Amino acid sequence: MKTFLKVISILILIILVALFFTLEKVDYRPYFDADYYTGTRSRLDSLTKKLELQRGKVQIGFGRVSITPILNAKDDDPEKGAFKALPMAGFGDREGRPAEGIHDSLFVKTVAIRAGNALVVLIGSDMLIVPPEVSKAVSKELFEIRNLQRGQLYFSATHTHSSVGAFSEGFVGEMFAGPFNPAVIEWLTDRYVLAVENALDDFEPGQLGSGVFDAPDLISNRLIGDKGIKDPEFVFMVARQDSGRKAVLGTFDAHATTLGGWNMQMSGDYPGYWQRKLEASGFDMAVFFAGSVGSHSARSRGEKFEKPKYIGEALADSVLKYRQDVLLKDTVSLASITLKMDLPELHIRITDGIRLVPAIGHKFFPPIGDVYVQAARIGDVMWATAPCDFSGETAVRYKNAMCKYNFHALVTSFNGAYTGYIIPGKYYHLNEYESRLMSWFGPYMGPYTNEMIGRMMKKLAEL
Repeated sequence: MKTFLKVISILILIILVALFFTLEKVDYRPYFDADYYTGTRSRLDSLTKKLELQRGKVQIGFGRVSITPILNAKDDDPEKGAFKALPMAGFGDREGRPAEGIHDSLFVKTVAIRAGNALVVLIGSDMLIVPPEVSKAVSKELFEIRNLQRGQLYFSATHTHSSVGAFSEGFVGEMFAGPFNPAVIEWLTDRYVLAVENALDDFEPGQLGSGVFDAPDLISNRLIGDKGIKDPEFVFMVARQDSGRKAVLGTFDAHATTLGGWNMQMSGDYPGYWQRKLEASGFDMAVFFAGSVGSHSARSRGEKFEKPKYIGEALADSVLKYRQDVLLKDTVSLASITLKMDLPELHIRITDGIRLVPAIGHKFFPPIGDVYVQAARIGDVMWATAPCDFSGETAVRYKNAMCKYNFHALVTSFNGAYTGYIIPGKYYHLNEYESRLMSWFGPYMGPYTNEMIGRMMKKLAEL
């Protein structure tokens, strides 16, 4: 008996020592006193002093490149986009199984906009996210061959959960995207670069205009239901070249998850149906950007692929209706700002108040990437980007704030890094997927990020 008690005592001691070295309290110190805040705020103040608003005749270029993979190839061939087995990203219950087929094609699509000395390239892609390794490699290559700055590239994804996987390392990354394959990074990098180059080589004079409508029946707050705020606004831009070619860019806050983990065919989900309907209705190119999809679900009807078809084509029909009210202008104002953010420590919580020691937490997670927030003033649109699933509830606040300056405002997600979910601070203590499992950087990541984006938008609006 004494030997048994001794063994138990030793085990308890080992457990206590392990807990001491692997767990610690959540850090609730005010974010505005933290080094990461003061460093980022100083960087922002320096950037805003150099802001200039360019106004001039607008030039527009379009780019479009397929990222539809070739499945079941004999060997991996990233030059051709061919793979022996390619998992799909989005749902852990697929357990890394390879895709079984192609339901509809996937693309990277780009719209380059230039006015005066200012240039931005808006990059949409039929992906779950823009993988950090891809955005880093694309930015590096475009700087070397085209002298493009990272701040001129506005990455985003449609957030379809039925697209290319195998792009993420680490336990958590592979759980949602399948076994990592570096050949996928190589292939996607080439595709993104080519799409941007195509847009830059396609410049010609043109016109820009924007529109907006509400689609409240197609979206819901999935975090707290009817008790929460939802953002039903669909913002779109029409870009027309003088030669007559037209593109439409649209953003909506509903998660592209009308297709569940049961689906094993590559698909763009409802954004794919939206794009195809508009491209069959007079537009040469339609580009969808995931908006502030945090806490927001799509509301649809039907079974299987009827669900994405219903919401995608309903939104496309509304664009076709409201485009009649869009005033196209050949002269626009353009300015942009890109802020590199320092991050708080990693907060992977075990309980509401206890987290893993950051060094331990990082061993389970894929690389976050260089983290930026961006904002661009493009005519009467205030376009911001975030490195996460950004909260639709917070986006409403920005839209209301920019109304007094007569801007249509939006915040797109997945701009080239991934920091999990950024949600309002009031939800941090909820024991829910978004607030507990996917809020990775502590109780003040939301307020901190929101402050930076808000300051950037306001500075641009007041130029």
